[in-house]
Amino acid sequence: MAEISYPFAETNESGGSQMVSQVQWQAMASMWGGDRVDFTLASESYSGSVLPFASRVINGRAVEVKPGRAWVGGFYYQLTAAATVTIEANPTDKARKDTIVLRADVVKGSVNLAAVKGQPSASPIAPQPQRNAGQVWEMVLYEVDVPAKDGAISPVSRMPFKMPPAISTPWNTRASGTFQQVGTFLYDLDNNGGDTQYEAFNGRDGYVITRHFGKSRPYTPSLVNAKSVPSSGLTLTGRWRWVAPNVVYFSVNINNTTTKPIENTGGTTALGFKLPQTANGDTGQIFTGFLRNPNYNSGLPNFMDIQGYCFKGNGAQHVTMYVPNVASLKEGLDTLRVIPAKSEIAFSGMYEANIFG
Repeated sequence: MAEISYPFAETNESGGSQMVSQVQWQAMASMWGGDRVDFTLASESYSGSVLPFASRVINGRAVEVKPGRAWVGGFYYQLTAAATVTIEANPTDKARKDTIVLRADVVKGSVNLAAVKGQPSASPIAPQPQRNAGQVWEMVLYEVDVPAKDGAISPVSRMPFKMPPAISTPWNTRASGTFQQVGTFLYDLDNNGGDTQYEAFNGRDGYVITRHFGKSRPYTPSLVNAKSVPSSGLTLTGRWRWVAPNVVYFSVNINNTTTKPIENTGGTTALGFKLPQTANGDTGQIFTGFLRNPNYNSGLPNFMDIQGYCFKGNGAQHVTMYVPNVASLKEGLDTLRVIPAKSEIAFSGMYEANIFG
């Protein structure tokens, strides 16, 4: 029959089947999730000796594997007492990499520990696990360094673990995150439409938004160190979004459509603009923008590079602007002290924020 479905209470003429073969079970169970150790990594740190399937080398050539549980190729496996796997000797003059795997053998009808021998080589590579549905399916627990001339073997963990399931909330995601396990991803669905949909992570360093979904967010990049800001004719437009944990993308447009320049508060004080999120101040951060000044007002060129800088310190809330000396390139950069009439400034880029302080 062309249409087959299972498992149902009774086998029927419509293709429904009551019984499920091992191969059918594996095909069905593979939809539930990938291979992994049945242990949730929900603490800030672990000692390898307390994790499932912890190992130690005994008698030089054997690896003892402690109890644990796992999901392998669609089948559940439990090791209820310590078991030993022997690593074959390597008398050659070249090193080897072996693996210790959990092997689901559908034909045999069981999951068992096994050692898989690699090839001696000047640059040894561990053998890849077999993944053949309906036959043999392997999940690697350890990669074993097998030195030349029967040197001391060394198993290194390669186990994939279960993590806390991701959750979603209609709102109040940050507050909800305080009750979730370390390692949990959270999704703010913003069902009340008052904010932005985003993904967050509750990790060892604390709660952090990892990225915004949908549209970027508006903000006003207000001017810093400006003596007189016109009540009309000045447009301050900004957009921003989280693009990675503690990383912001932003764009800014400062458009002075008036016939008067916007000057600094005096002396060599530099004009600047506010950022959407405080910038990390561990190293100081550099930004690039430009000035469009078609009428050559205030003695500045029609197009001009602007360098922005966030100073080192506890974190910077604004970008300080610098421009090339208009009289001589030898003079380097000067503080930007005026935004000419009928001119426009634009900045865009990414920077590290200061969420973790």
